[in-house]
Amino acid sequence: MTVVGIGISYGIVTLIIMFSGMPIAFALGAVSLIFMGIYMPTSSLDTVTQNVYEEMASITLLSIPLFILKGAAIGKSKAGQDLYLALHAWLHRIPGGLGIANVFACALFAAMAGSSPATCSAIGSAGIPEMRKRGYSGSFAAGIIAAGGTLGILLPPSITMILFAVAAEQSLGRLFLAAIGPGMLLVFLFAAYAMVRFRKEFRLAKAAYEADGTTSPILADDNYTMAERFKILPRVLPFVILLTGVMIALYGGYATPSETAGLGGLLALFLIASIYGVWKPTDLAPILRSTIRESTMLMLIIGMSLFYSYVMSYLHISQSAAEGIVHLNLPKYALLAAILLMVIVLGFFLPPVSIILMTAPIILPPLRAANFDIIWFGVIMTIVMEMGLIHPPVGLNIFVIRNVAPDLTLSEIIWGTLPFVILMMVAVIIMCFVPQIATAIPDFFMGPEIGR
Repeated sequence: MTVVGIGISYGIVTLIIMFSGMPIAFALGAVSLIFMGIYMPTSSLDTVTQNVYEEMASITLLSIPLFILKGAAIGKSKAGQDLYLALHAWLHRIPGGLGIANVFACALFAAMAGSSPATCSAIGSAGIPEMRKRGYSGSFAAGIIAAGGTLGILLPPSITMILFAVAAEQSLGRLFLAAIGPGMLLVFLFAAYAMVRFRKEFRLAKAAYEADGTTSPILADDNYTMAERFKILPRVLPFVILLTGVMIALYGGYATPSETAGLGGLLALFLIASIYGVWKPTDLAPILRSTIRESTMLMLIIGMSLFYSYVMSYLHISQSAAEGIVHLNLPKYALLAAILLMVIVLGFFLPPVSIILMTAPIILPPLRAANFDIIWFGVIMTIVMEMGLIHPPVGLNIFVIRNVAPDLTLSEIIWGTLPFVILMMVAVIIMCFVPQIATAIPDFFMGPEIGR
């Protein structure tokens, strides 16, 4: 069979097995074993465990379970809720301040946790009930938390970006710095939409009150004294200091990503123990259980995805696909659009981890040939994968919100997230015209990248 035929059958078999309901990690491993047994020497089957181990034997990947531990420590304690309440107390007088508080809470928590589901769960459990109690519509409340949660895979320390750095063989520090500007851009766009949406809901509530006397909590004016605002800060500031310290250690070159992740995890455990009294084995059990479960799931997916890519490379599928894309001679930005469209389609079915590790061998060579900045592309790709977290059929954050607010229908949540998908598209377009949003900060701190 030709390489093209093998490649097509490889893709078809992958889709069939994934749609059978088999977990992603096992589906990728099964496809790899099937094609290894058919097209590769029989002796290669003896090296499966060695190949998976070698693919995962990266010091950068060691940071993933440690960042997850830090996120679980904060997410499973009251730190996430206190962070949200502090922001709400300080921003409540701004039109749409409650929505903006949720956006900032998601951004700060994402920067601490590095996980999108953890951000959605921690902030959503407090933010959605509070927004609905104050008259915000359920779809808007769900949408802004789901979209804010996607910042977990963009703002450092992002687990997804760690994997991209490994797959693309790029500097993790430079990639983390490149994500800060686009992350702030998304925060600004989300906050601006929250203000616009609040004004619309406020006008509708006011019109209903004037028409038939129907009152809505959104018309009420919360009032926090300055003493109440400062009262909550002592619980929040230590975690903000932790975030700042971790970033200084990482970007200042004082510690490697793995050392930073380990230090951040230990300090997070120390803070929740000293501030919230979470230190007993029964208190720590949910944190450790969540860390082990999520780390095991991610590392299995990573190992099998890398094994899957190894088989693709051995059978020359990825090389042939990359050559085929190059030979199309597409204009530079038509090539980018085609690749991003492929990522969007894959996002209908696959999580970001699998998309990166499965597509990197195919898409990176043509992008390098077209002289794209791979660091810049990594940020763009991450934003596009963020869309996959809040649109069906997979939409992981949609289902996280569904668990946090079970009385909301799936259609309400989906309609609430669609405006944010559009805002992410706007952010991608802006970054295509102004790439310095991503490249300026790493260039300032680390110098221009050689060969850009």
